[in-house]
Amino acid sequence: MSEQERRAELAESLAQVRDRLERACRAAGRGPDEVELLAVTKNFPAADVALLSDLGLRSFAENREQEARGKVAEHAELRPEAAPRWHMVGQLQRNKARSVARWADVVESVDSERLAQALARATANALEAGDRSGPLDVLVQVNLDEAAGRGGVAAGDVPRLAEKITTTSELRLRGVMAVAPLDGDPDVAFATLSEIAARLRVDHPEAVEVSAGMSGDLESAVAHGSTRVRVGTALLGRRRLISP
Repeated sequence: MSEQERRAELAESLAQVRDRLERACRAAGRGPDEVELLAVTKNFPAADVALLSDLGLRSFAENREQEARGKVAEHAELRPEAAPRWHMVGQLQRNKARSVARWADVVESVDSERLAQALARATANALEAGDRSGPLDVLVQVNLDEAAGRGGVAAGDVPRLAEKITTTSELRLRGVMAVAPLDGDPDVAFATLSEIAARLRVDHPEAVEVSAGMSGDLESAVAHGSTRVRVGTALLGRRRLISP
């Protein structure tokens, strides 16, 4: 597929996703500017990110640190004038914190105090080295179904982890993130997340972000207050990265 053909394909998909978002917002009595579209670009090349940048997107997400690191650098070469915000949305090992702190603007998958501590140290080092210019925005990932391997903390542990995050100057608590259970009702899951987010804002008014909803359930997430939907397949298709 030529670059021109891929651009046309992405433009069509983007228009469809934006239309879905606008309709979901109208149905929920919300404005379309209340929900950010985050393009999940895992398994897709930096060339696709560059084309999406040309189409007006400024927020991109990655799941794996090693893939993200190279892609961020390559995109900067392809579109040096762009100013994207890069999100880490996958489960993160503490030994990857140092690298993530150099390229990520947001880490949405903070699910332990030890990871928060590692990210704070890594961010402090990155600031000192001049690799970043400000704090790292973070979200607490909530496990809504207690499934092993899904990542996230139990609802009852959110306040303690949030408090730990706010004791550091290097991290900035911005809200919560969750994935709906694979076999559950997304409306129930996102309603639960909305309640968790509301309780968190009582003690942390700055934690206004709710990252929830993906290609298959974004309408439900928007109806329950999501401020950011993470869309991969509906936007980029199923084509895989040729060289990770």
